Amino acid sequence: MKFAVLDFETTGTQSADDIIQVGLAIIDHDNSISRVYGSYVNPGRSIPPFITGLTGITDDDVKDAPALEEMMMELVPMLDDVVLVGHNVAFDFNFLQSALDRCGYLPFSGRILDTMDFLKIMFPSLSSYQLGFVSSEFGLAHDRPHQADSDALATAEVFLKCLGELQALPLITIQRLSDLFAEEDSDLGWFLDGIREEKELDPIQDLEKHQFFRQLALKVEDWTELATPRREDDPNPLSGVSFEEYMDDVRDNLRSSLSQYEEREAQTQMIEGVNQALTQDKHLLIEAGTGTGKSLGYLLPSLYHSVKYGQRVTVSTHTINLQEQLRERDIPMLTKVIPFPFRAAIFKGRGHYLCLRKFEHKINRRDFATPKEDLITAAQMIVWLTLTETGDDEELNLSNRGGDFWETVASDSESCLGRSCPWFRKCYYHRARHEAGTADVVITNHSKLFTDVKASHQLLPSYEHLVIDEAHHLEEVAGKHLGMHMKYFTLVHTLTRLFKDSKNGQLPSLRQQLAKSGHEKSTEWASTIDQLYPLVLEVKETWDLLSDKLFGMLPERSDATPGETGQFSSRLKPSAKPAKWDHAAALENQLYVTLSEILRKGDKLMLDVKEEHDDYAADSLITDITGLLKDLAGIRENLRFFIRLDDETTVYWLEASGQFRSKSLQFYAVPVDVSRQLKEMFFDKKRSIILTSATLSVDKSFQYMTDQLGLQEAADQGRLMTSQLPSPFNYRDQVLLVIPRDFPSVKGSVGDAHFVEMLVSSLGATAQATRGRMLVLFTSYRMLRQVYEPLKEALASSDITVLGQGVDSGSRSKLTRRFQEAKASVLLGTSSFWEGVDIPGKALTCLAIVRLPFQPPNHPLLEAKSELLQQQKKNPFMKLSVPQAVIRFKQGFGRLVRTASDHGVVIVYDTRVIESYYGKHFLYSLPGPKMEHMPSEQMVPRIAEWLQSAPETEAQRTDT
Repeated sequence: MKFAVLDFETTGTQSADDIIQVGLAIIDHDNSISRVYGSYVNPGRSIPPFITGLTGITDDDVKDAPALEEMMMELVPMLDDVVLVGHNVAFDFNFLQSALDRCGYLPFSGRILDTMDFLKIMFPSLSSYQLGFVSSEFGLAHDRPHQADSDALATAEVFLKCLGELQALPLITIQRLSDLFAEEDSDLGWFLDGIREEKELDPIQDLEKHQFFRQLALKVEDWTELATPRREDDPNPLSGVSFEEYMDDVRDNLRSSLSQYEEREAQTQMIEGVNQALTQDKHLLIEAGTGTGKSLGYLLPSLYHSVKYGQRVTVSTHTINLQEQLRERDIPMLTKVIPFPFRAAIFKGRGHYLCLRKFEHKINRRDFATPKEDLITAAQMIVWLTLTETGDDEELNLSNRGGDFWETVASDSESCLGRSCPWFRKCYYHRARHEAGTADVVITNHSKLFTDVKASHQLLPSYEHLVIDEAHHLEEVAGKHLGMHMKYFTLVHTLTRLFKDSKNGQLPSLRQQLAKSGHEKSTEWASTIDQLYPLVLEVKETWDLLSDKLFGMLPERSDATPGETGQFSSRLKPSAKPAKWDHAAALENQLYVTLSEILRKGDKLMLDVKEEHDDYAADSLITDITGLLKDLAGIRENLRFFIRLDDETTVYWLEASGQFRSKSLQFYAVPVDVSRQLKEMFFDKKRSIILTSATLSVDKSFQYMTDQLGLQEAADQGRLMTSQLPSPFNYRDQVLLVIPRDFPSVKGSVGDAHFVEMLVSSLGATAQATRGRMLVLFTSYRMLRQVYEPLKEALASSDITVLGQGVDSGSRSKLTRRFQEAKASVLLGTSSFWEGVDIPGKALTCLAIVRLPFQPPNHPLLEAKSELLQQQKKNPFMKLSVPQAVIRFKQGFGRLVRTASDHGVVIVYDTRVIESYYGKHFLYSLPGPKMEHMPSEQMVPRIAEWLQSAPETEAQRTDT
């Protein structure tokens, strides 16, 4: 088989656009790249600046190049009897067919393969399938991205790498992949079939690397075989060992295993503080800035405490990212330096783990909602099973529809067969649970922490000591979990999984299964299922009517991103229900009645079939359907609770986006004040809770967090310790904070013409002085939009790219990566860029904060909290709005300095920090940067002067 890997660069993406460069790499029968052909093509018109910016190809490059007809005379003979390969091949194939047609050749009629499909299937865990990213991950030279010959060669090497991986798969996996595509008339199916035939002829099959069970190859053995970290009859490794001796041992090991290890004063203080809290059964609020090394700061004392006293410590993070960082980086390092074996287990919410029973059924029944995409996702997961030890969805890079697929195969308590499931010993969720049960330290997340509390502590192994990292998010997560949060699709997805149409869904599958069984009651059962279909459709229709009605009640928010979930938002007050609420309540009542009918008929049917009919395949479906019926019952009750609007201690609101309208509807019912519940559920019950984050204090005081989290009583009883650790960075040398004192002010979320003009002018001049490398944080998307185009125009001649969140496509991580890879760029971001974005080094030199990050005063939760404070005769602005904004401001400020060698500038355009009575709270809360205010025209020269001093400062730092 001979492959031709093709890549075109063109003047655009439409059929009327022209080819400006071609690259072709030929892969011979022996899988060697025998030839790389490349040529510019003269399109007969000028190349758009955007394309020149992307590819580097200019009008000068193509002016003497061959015309399309000449190039095709060279290209066409090379396409004879080949399989055509491309990265996103449809794009290149369409341009090829068009060029063949224009030049009088017959269309290409050979086989076509896409390296995107191969990458998704063979490397299911790659975080991006973009050619440049993949090449660098594989260590392939790809010197000139977006140049056709370089792209074609890189794609050929990527394809060969995929081929090698595919051929190394176990035979059973290749057979499963081949079967998956067997019914599809696709070139990928044809190719996999060929690989299968080849593999079946191989007399030597490697059966050692994998476990084989029910026609699938798995990486993991039975979890029942897992050993405990230490044998029960072994003496305690910390018997007679003091904490100081343990830490001396650890530090010696750190010095010998990490050449760059240096003790940090802040980390040492944190280790001692956490140990003291755990030993003395106290709670601890500890603020530790970037660079402290806080993960080790709490893990080292937690492991000592857990192993020495046999008292497990649970660690909770807000983001999955931090959990992954602990798994990938911190725990492997601790394994090397702690002088005894231990186990730290990651335990996430159940929906993160694959249910092998559901997955087996889905692929056996070919239960695919969107066949083309679902086939690739299923193939991805079949290969992933040969690689994963956790079955955790965070390891998978799922496409857009992949999330819907995952929902149907994720583990959940309602449809778990437990010990009677044939997959029980291989089950990823039960493996994670077993590991957590035998672990010294269990690492979970805030969501799971609250789910466990609501499930009467049935989910997490018991614990008396808890470390909460990213603790500034605890109150918000508590509200969401102790209240109610539901989306439009919460109900729709559940209904669709029950019944999509007469062939698809769990009910039609059960009907087919029962019809085949020939059971004497199968006709009666089929008739009951037939009665359920119209009821399910009726619920869907009523739900759509209700959602439209509720969406119609929502006003648009002035400061939100178009398409942002909260773009449309409205608080609903028990004492002042909206005008047409009765109509909505009547629709909800109709829904309640129909859902109750479905549940009554469905539960009775499931019970009857289960008792009378003994068949594993049907049992499995009955379990899934029973689970879905339980979900429907929960949704029915949540919706009733929401529509009644009768709890004065709860704040109710609706949110939606303008883009998807009623289909993006979200329902919130959150306790106004969770401090009492946090106190009762955690601080009264647990012996010691450590709360840590880079942003817990306001004005060097922890009072705000003490109030919000319900810790005041513990403080009064002397059970609360607080500690603000010194920063490991020298902020006075590393950061200059500048305030242009004559800058105009803004009312509301939109700037007037004068403000926008001044801001664009200042940002443009600063960006030229810093050569891009600038992150601008906005509090309102509308203002970001106002600045984006004029700033782009102002910087066009300077070759500085402007990227805007919500304007340029891509997620936060994609935009951040584009920003880091670009030579000179300015990134404009709103809400999600204020925290969790990590851009170390010179990629980020300047951070501009346009306005202080106050939450909109009319946000439902803030409004309700303010009302409660007013009732208590407290000032909501000083007690709530300012502290919230200060913590967010500190998070934003923290984006700039991520390492000891970072050096840069922060500009605060909001003059309230120096003019208002509350401004000092913001500046005083920062970790000591050099602060200066000056007229606007002096700002850029001062910034340039400061940045020029950077290399000298860094050199000095290197010398010491």
